[in-house]
Amino acid sequence: MINILECKNLNKTFGKTNVLKDISFILEENKIYGLLGRNGVGKTTLLNLICNQVTRDSGEIKLFDEEIFENSKAMENICFIKEKDLPVEGYKIKKIFKIASILYKNWDEEYKDYLIKEFNLDVNKKYENLSRGNKSIVGAIIGLASRAKLTIFDEPSLGLDAAARYKFYNILLEDYEKNPRTIILSTHLIDEVSNLFEEIILLTEGKLMLKEDVHSLMEKAYFLNGREDNMKKVIEGKKVIHKEGFGATTILGIFDSLTREEVKMLKDNNVEVSSMPLQKLFIYLTENVDIKEGKVNGCC
Repeated sequence: MINILECKNLNKTFGKTNVLKDISFILEENKIYGLLGRNGVGKTTLLNLICNQVTRDSGEIKLFDEEIFENSKAMENICFIKEKDLPVEGYKIKKIFKIASILYKNWDEEYKDYLIKEFNLDVNKKYENLSRGNKSIVGAIIGLASRAKLTIFDEPSLGLDAAARYKFYNILLEDYEKNPRTIILSTHLIDEVSNLFEEIILLTEGKLMLKEDVHSLMEKAYFLNGREDNMKKVIEGKKVIHKEGFGATTILGIFDSLTREEVKMLKDNNVEVSSMPLQKLFIYLTENVDIKEGKVNGCC
């Protein structure tokens, strides 16, 4: 795999607040990454740094091994669709798309027209008069039709109803399979898009908590449901990130590998073993969790 983006020791402070602290990671070409984290952990700041829209305090950002700072050539390969409205007050939609076709060197005009029909968008309306959902659709069309080698969507489904959200996800996946590129998708609707992600980047308190392949991540995320006494031998030394009880029954969230023998032992002792959804894993990992010690809020 070719590395498309490298962030090394990124730091960013606003006033007295350290928003990002020594963030380092590498993104590979032609993958879909999920950027996750609770509100205020620095996700949007990180995306703004990558797109050279905020000045970093320290660290490096390279796109195809070229530093992006004051590098307009490198920035031609990035399309960033923000959560906020576009700064295009008074512009009709068709003019916005015309500007986008000039900004993005790989712009696909035919595909843009196809998307306009798919989303039933009136391009003669002014952007400022659109609903929140239709503003998101404008951004989605620009991101998809840009064909940028690094395409970033920050909360792309704001204001969209369930049907429109699923249409966007399906179109994004279909187009990605036909026209591979690197996509970063930052969203709070994790369960809806978990099937899109190939890797997860998780931020907590301004730090990189993990960056991992989704398949390997989910292979070590389980719920155990049964009597706690029947689990103790197997869970000893494992990372417990959640615990709740219902009478004699205990539900534990485990973030650790289980061998086939351990799974069999649990089932033989009437303990139900089930996969943990990505949304739940995200919630538990970003709560008051001490992952290294394998404890959550003093449990177990």
